[in-house]
Amino acid sequence: MPATTLILGARDIARLLSMEDCITAVEEAFARHARGETIAPGVLGTHVDGGGFHVKAAGFRGGAGARDIYAAKINANFPGNPRQHGLPTIQGVIALSDATNGRLLALMDSVVITSLRTAAATAVAAKYLAPAVASVTLCGCGEQGRHQLEALACVRTLDRVWVYDIDTDRARQFATRMSASLHRDVIAVDDILNVAADTSAWITCTPSQRWFLGREHVVPGAFVAAVGADNPDKQEIEPKLLAASAVVADVIEQCAAIGDLHHAIDARLMRRQDVRADLADVVSRRKDVRRSIDEIVIFDSTGTAVEDVAAAVMAYDRAMECNAGARVELSGSIRI
Repeated sequence: MPATTLILGARDIARLLSMEDCITAVEEAFARHARGETIAPGVLGTHVDGGGFHVKAAGFRGGAGARDIYAAKINANFPGNPRQHGLPTIQGVIALSDATNGRLLALMDSVVITSLRTAAATAVAAKYLAPAVASVTLCGCGEQGRHQLEALACVRTLDRVWVYDIDTDRARQFATRMSASLHRDVIAVDDILNVAADTSAWITCTPSQRWFLGREHVVPGAFVAAVGADNPDKQEIEPKLLAASAVVADVIEQCAAIGDLHHAIDARLMRRQDVRADLADVVSRRKDVRRSIDEIVIFDSTGTAVEDVAAAVMAYDRAMECNAGARVELSGSIRI
């Protein structure tokens, strides 16, 4: 009987994965990375008018009887899509393969997985590095912003929540929706400087190409999750703020190439070796990050394929258990 490939759409993924599931999967993925049980992640980016494409790939080495898995994701990122074309900003697909024989196990929509695993990585970093009770300011009131707040609420008690967007109407509408979702007051602000002194945890998830969060905004001891910079042209954090803080990268080499760290290195304010730890170091407790209670910690999150593998494997396993999705024969024994 020919091998078939499982097809999972966005609705399938949303039914199969919760935010709590994804946080658990991503945390375990970084623990596996620390143990050397992953196939090294790689990334390729291409810019086009109005947006770009990136390919991210990585895998898990089985160990303890588990199977070897490889996943490759191609995502399109076009920030103007919602307004210009009525399409999502991010569109794409993940191919999940058996890494022992190359069999294509599944093709799945990547949008939900990308959104969930990105927010989950912030939650994992916050679990180890952010105050247990946090007053939060979120910059960027898009779909990723929603996931970021929901993920943070899974691992930390949210004391006060403020949200900011350059589109003030969007921020107010977002605040109303998130107040209902989080069952607490979420307040839109017109200027982040107005809440800077009271913010102990920042999340930035914008398409900004010029830094907007600087030293005057972040109080001693605060935690910053910098999520938006995922290509060399994006920037959210002042390089001088990075240089004065304890920086944790999801993947150091990747952050040095495309993250906020990249800009601090270009400004000659930091070197790669100045990064305090990567997230695998944090999860495995191989390194201590904060050396004093007043030290600011910045998590530079560029999004690694290790996170994609974790979420995709969980979705695949759940789909197999409950017979979700559709099956197709994409390849077979044919003579060319």
